[in-house]
Amino acid sequence: MNKPDWEKIVRRLERLLRLKSFPVAFKMLGKEADLEAIPFLRRPGAALTFCQMLNLARNFDWTVGAALKDFIFPSCSSILGLRELPESHRDGTFRSIVWVATKADGQRFEEAIPRLPTGDFEAVALAPLVYNPFPPDLVLVYGNPAQMILLINALQFTDYEVFKFYCVGESSCADAVVRCFRDKKPYLALPCYGERRFGHAQDDELVMALPPAALEKAVRGLDTLYRRGVRYPITYAGAENDLSRVFPPAYLQLEEMMARVRAGSGRHLLVGVTGGIAAGKSTVSRMLAELGSPLIDFDEIARRVVEPGTPGFAGIVEYFGRQVLADDGRLDRKKLSDIVFGDIEKRKKLESFTHPPIYEEFFSRIEEITARQPEAIIQVAVPLLVELNLQYLFDSIMVVWVPPEVQLERLMARDGITREAAARILKAQLPIDEKLQFADQVIDNRGDLEETRKQVLKAWKKLRTAAGRRLSGGDDGG
Repeated sequence: MNKPDWEKIVRRLERLLRLKSFPVAFKMLGKEADLEAIPFLRRPGAALTFCQMLNLARNFDWTVGAALKDFIFPSCSSILGLRELPESHRDGTFRSIVWVATKADGQRFEEAIPRLPTGDFEAVALAPLVYNPFPPDLVLVYGNPAQMILLINALQFTDYEVFKFYCVGESSCADAVVRCFRDKKPYLALPCYGERRFGHAQDDELVMALPPAALEKAVRGLDTLYRRGVRYPITYAGAENDLSRVFPPAYLQLEEMMARVRAGSGRHLLVGVTGGIAAGKSTVSRMLAELGSPLIDFDEIARRVVEPGTPGFAGIVEYFGRQVLADDGRLDRKKLSDIVFGDIEKRKKLESFTHPPIYEEFFSRIEEITARQPEAIIQVAVPLLVELNLQYLFDSIMVVWVPPEVQLERLMARDGITREAAARILKAQLPIDEKLQFADQVIDNRGDLEETRKQVLKAWKKLRTAAGRRLSGGDDGG
């Protein structure tokens, strides 16, 4: 496997969450001598707590290494498996001095703290991950509750799971570090009194420990959520105001839209066909049509609903002005695209004129097709299906895919443009590889027509099987 580009990943994470301190790379070492191989490493000049070392890494920008002799308390070093817990701690005496009422409570306290196995390690290293200091066992990210819930949302975006978090109380580093190290799962923790007093964790800070691969997944999720309008800082919508304009339209119209896509007998199957620009979506759609799949083309609908004389056309011209018109009185799509490109508010305004009539026409065509073919497998070509979050409307999603380099070459040839111009167009779009996570079926269209046709035929057979299950009352997915 390729070594992750931690600098790129961390800088993106910092931008998306606006973190105040460095994400920290954490690594346990089998031998103390292994510390010598780590560049720019500093050893403590005095015995410290583990939370002090964390602070030196995330706020002082230091690479820190420590062995048993560098820790002031057995409580820190025993959590990391560098020594056995002494009897004065095991019997509850240590915790009963401050944190609990009795030695019996202290003993239960110590037994509840997870620890790394003793004897496996002799040292620990901590460093800002951005410098690629060493392959980390886990990564520690500090942030406020709003940043942390977005981080959790990002981790749950694909392969959803409910996260379980723990709180032993004091010595909470074990809740994050040890559980993550042991279970290879993300763990959120409340920095304890000691970390706030000695490690300078701020009042509003939480900490999450993540396996390295989970951090990469989190950044991908944060990027996707950002494109969907879920961002940090989280903006406020006034409690006393009408919130309908800040919700995704699908939230408010979900039941109505789901009812309309299931119009008529409800025995039909809707297949969303999407992909990247120049990937060959039209080719695949033609092949599906030859197999008997009626086509609804969102691009064709989008052009129709803004023809002169339509409400969509009138709204666009009234808002954007006659500057968006071509000499023949129709919309100049290039001018309009240049205006809304990079301006999310203007783009949302344009969508408010175009999306309602597009959806209305979409539903009407479903009704027309199902009136003739109640059990039709209807293909719906939607280039921006993923970008517009329309996945929920379809029984199955088919992504037409080619490698980005092939996409680039085909776009150059199709439009007669330079490599630089084609690269700019691709950069402005959602990467084709990111659409794959939403696919029920993938058509690899880099080969010749015959190879593509074989894949389409195979996909069609699966769709026919899914349609058959629906008719017999079984699973209705693709």
